[in-house]
Amino acid sequence: MSVVFVPERLRGKAEVNQDTLQRLLEENDQLIRCIVEYQSKGRATDCVQYQHILHRNLIYLATIADATPPGTQKTAD
Repeated sequence: MSVVFVPERLRGKAEVNQDTLQRLLEENDQLIRCIVEYQSKGRATDCVQYQHILHRNLIYLATIADATPPGTQKTAD
């Protein structure tokens, strides 16, 4: 199950930290690999569920990035 999936009653209460973001990025990496593998085997319809999860994860990450005040984001060195 995606680390982004949170039951309705708990939404808005989760703490976003570096570990959560890293797990989410790793999950996205795995989802992309699964999608590519399914597509290369001609099973594009089987990867739809993974595409939905990836989309949800990306929207979640974008929402966090948009809500983060400028100057507080870490940059890669």
